Amino acid sequence: MRDEPNLAAAAALIGDPSRATMLAALVDGRALPAGELAAIAGLSLSGASAHLARLLQGGLIALEREGRHRYYRLAGPQVAAALETLAALAVAPLRPRSLSPAAAALRRGRTCYDHLAGELGVTLAERLEERGFLAPGEGKRLRVTAAGEPWFAEAFGIETSSLRAGRHGVACRCLDWTERRHHVAGPLGAAMLHRCRELKWVAKAGHGARAIKLTSAGAEWMRQVLNVTLAA
Repeated sequence: MRDEPNLAAAAALIGDPSRATMLAALVDGRALPAGELAAIAGLSLSGASAHLARLLQGGLIALEREGRHRYYRLAGPQVAAALETLAALAVAPLRPRSLSPAAAALRRGRTCYDHLAGELGVTLAERLEERGFLAPGEGKRLRVTAAGEPWFAEAFGIETSSLRAGRHGVACRCLDWTERRHHVAGPLGAAMLHRCRELKWVAKAGHGARAIKLTSAGAEWMRQVLNVTLAA
């Protein structure tokens, strides 16, 4: 009896353009109703419902009920990571083209499920490893170093020892589909995004739900604390 994962079944679910569009709309961690997902994918409500039923059955999304309303979200961060990785593997156009304002905003900074992505997320991840606060672990895992524990507590107000480890530990690498490099995911990645929002270091960029930008306070913090210059 074969017991390896059924990759073909998951790939077939994601491979349909309408389902891929709806899954992409959920990558920022939101829960959306079928009607909104139908509009995003350009489908009728009945058509979207049929696709959502297949995604539910395949374990890629989860259903939340709020009174009479039904909302759909990704089944977990592993689904978001898979979608980002697939996007990074997508064939790039042979001829470079100018990006739309929305695409450029997503490339500069966005959310990937519950953590920072885009140029902002990748730059932060690289600097944290360069400064020795994070170090490579087994597989995709990143470990918080002895120097990193007090730094995260002082710089972010995050007690890393109290974070509950996920499937890939407290922190892990997530391949960024626009930068083709890694950003930080896992409980630590989620905590950093949460604190950046609390401290008003990032804000919505106005180009869709996922796009975010550095505020002037966030850009100053990056410059002073990590010696990184990014435009606000």
